[in-house]
Formats: sequence, C-alpha cells, structure tokens
Amino acid sequence: MSQPLQPKSPLKKNFLNFKPLKWFLQSSLYPSIFQWAAVLVFAVIMVQTLAGPTSAHDNFGTAATWVLWWPLLPLFFFLFGRFWCGVCPFGLVSDLTQKVFGANRKVPNFLRKYGLWIIDITFIFITWSDHVWGIVESPRGSGTLLLLILGGVMITAMFFERRTWCRYLCFLGSLSGNYSRAGMLELRADKEICKTCTTRDCYKGNSKTAGCPMFEFPMAMENNANCNLCGNCIKSCPHDSIRISPRKPTSEFWSMTRAHFEESFLAIVIVGIVFVQNITMLEFYQSYLKWAELTLGIANKDIAFTIIFIIAMTTPVLLLFAATAVSKRYTGETIRTAFARFGYAVIPLDLASHMAHNLFHLLAEGKSIYYTFMGLFGVHIEGPADFVSDPTIQIMQYVLVIAGTLGSLYTAYRIAKTNYGAKKALSVAMPYLVIISIFGVLNFLTFVVRMSMRM
Repeated sequence: MSQPLQPKSPLKKNFLNFKPLKWFLQSSLYPSIFQWAAVLVFAVIMVQTLAGPTSAHDNFGTAATWVLWWPLLPLFFFLFGRFWCGVCPFGLVSDLTQKVFGANRKVPNFLRKYGLWIIDITFIFITWSDHVWGIVESPRGSGTLLLLILGGVMITAMFFERRTWCRYLCFLGSLSGNYSRAGMLELRADKEICKTCTTRDCYKGNSKTAGCPMFEFPMAMENNANCNLCGNCIKSCPHDSIRISPRKPTSEFWSMTRAHFEESFLAIVIVGIVFVQNITMLEFYQSYLKWAELTLGIANKDIAFTIIFIIAMTTPVLLLFAATAVSKRYTGETIRTAFARFGYAVIPLDLASHMAHNLFHLLAEGKSIYYTFMGLFGVHIEGPADFVSDPTIQIMQYVLVIAGTLGSLYTAYRIAKTNYGAKKALSVAMPYLVIISIFGVLNFLTFVVRMSMRM
C-alpha cells in the first residue's frame, strides 16, 4: 500500500491503528466469514419456519428470529452502526446473484427519488400485517416474509447494479440507517487526503475490490445512514484515508447539513409503531380492543385495530407538525424544513424504546432458543424460558426509556443550538422538548404492565 499523499490532519481515535484489526478488515476473510456463517444460520431458519413445527413454541426458526436476532439488532446498530448490513446473508445472496445473472443496469431515478417513501410504506404495512395476520407468532408467516425478501433481493440483483435492494428498498436497512445514526461508531475518510486523490477507488472499486455496494463516497459522507461497514473502501483506498472512530451517541444529528423529510417521517412514525407494539402485547389489550369495537360500532377486530393503528401512526406526526408550527415563530423556516431537521431528534427515544420492548423477549423468553435448538436433534426440553425476573427486566426497561428520552431532549436542544445559536436555542427547541417528553412518558407507562410472550 502506498504512503498517504500528505500528512493527516488531527483526527479522532482511529481503531484501524490497531494493526490486527486493520489486517482482518483488509483481508478476504472479512466480511465473508461472517456472511457465510449468517447464510448457514438463516438457511436453517428458513427450513424451520417453512417446514418445521407449526407451533412457534417448538420452532427454532421463530425463536432464533424473533427472540434473539430481532431483539439484538437495535443494540448492534447502537454499538457498531450498520455492521449487520455488511454481514447480512441477503447481501451475500445479492452479490452472488449479480455475479451470475446481473444486468448491472443503473438504478432508476424513480427509486433514487422515492425509495425512502417506498421503504416507509413497506415498514408500516409489515407492522400492520403482523398484527392482522400474526406473522411473528406464525412460523409459516415468518418463513413467507423471509422468502418474499429473498425473492425481492434476487430479482433486484438480476436487474440493477450494486446493492440496489439494500440502499433503496430494504425496510430493515432504512430502520438500521436511522438507528445507526444515533450510535457510537463511524466510518469516515480524511478529507484532506481525499482532496488530492485521483483514483476514487473507494467508490468505483479496482481490480481487487468492488466499489462501495451502497453507492457511498467516503469523502462526502457525513452520516452513518448508508454505510454498512463492508470494508470495501478500507481494502481499496490507496492512501490509507479511511478511519473507524468512536463518537458521542446522537452527535451525528447536531452537525448534519442535509436533513431528509422521508427519514424524519419514518423516525416519528416509529414512535407510534413502538407504542402500538407495546400496547398490543399487554394483558389488557384484548379487552381494550373489544371496547374499541363496541365504541366504534365495528364488529371486526381487524378493522378496529386498523383504525387504532392509523391513529397511533398519525398522532405523533401531527404533534411534531404542531411543535414545528409553534417553533416556526423563532426560525422563519418552512414547516417542512424544520420538521425534517427536528424529526431526527426522536430517534434516540425510538431506539431506546425498541430496545426496551425487545429486552423483554430476549430476557423473559431467551432460553426457548436453546430448547428449540435442541429440538432440531430430537431432544425435547421443557422448563422456564426466562433468564431474569420480570421486576428486573422492568427496571432495565425504565432505565432505557429514561435514557432515550433524555437523549432525544438533548438532541433537540443541540440541533436548535447548532442551527439557530445559543440565544434562540431553548425557545426554538421548547415545543419539541414538550412533545418528546410526552412521548417518553407514554412509552414509560407501557412498560409498567407485564408484556405477553411470543413463544
């Protein structure tokens, strides 16, 4: 590898200065060793969910997906950014499909322009359909969902270049993009070095390494939304410009220059989604749903839920618009611009509430993963599924929600301070602080009552 074009400017701590880690990330082992392991596990999960026991209680695929993998994802996004996306088995399937059948066409402008909206709608639809059709509690439903995703990945890879699915169509990718922006790890390039680089190998690739699969140019990156830590730019950069550094959680939101309305919209909708996920798993939910049916004069619980779901989705959006309208007196900006900027402030609370919700499944049902795994070998084991007691889980949930609320409050204030100055910061941020506090209290209250189990 050639020497840097010029001395590096002072930078944050760089984990790539640890030579064994840098060697590993530059070797052919990464990320393939993780990808093939993930492919093997997901192959077992697919077979189990599609052809294994029909009861979620006995199905390893269901347990591995919804009791282990799904609960751990938000934590991974917080600690390591979109590392999961770099080792995701669907990403490997996309790459292999593209090599054999790929037409490598340019991404249509329609997807570039509206991909985030397609993702937003897909995420909302999947959440709604889970409650109506019971995807999570049904092994066959979970398997069908995974199969549909696999089909979408392969079809997209046949026609379009790089990882078009992951960048413009994957609902999990968009969620991970939002969550990883609040996280503690970032990959960036030294812009001083990149200014005089003429190869652009990090984006285009070279004879040994493909270009960035997510269409990112490290020199221009200012956020984690679309970096999956695949390591391609680390391998291909001829000037040792890439760094991986720790950072303060949520700090990315304070200094960003480009706010996207679609990303903020998804962030605020997730407030409603997490709230619905919590409410529907509480013991009194069925009684509440029945009350809603009687009150609305509807004899169909699915229609009643759909109405509740729509209200839960739209209320946070309307509240944030209301806060923006009040705050507008101090900024003079359009409502759309301010909404896009401050919508990101709820992401820390989204992430914490999501983690708190899934913490129950991981700690209260975690042993079911072992029980169902042994079932693959004909060993039947019964016993308590919990690792710790419910009161202990509740305390941990409270801590997470409080931390997430404080993180969102601080983020909203710092966004205001960065964009409007210290003197106006509190006045601009106050409407958002009130709304975020309301969201935090509502999420806190949902964890007071014990949740139902998935397995």
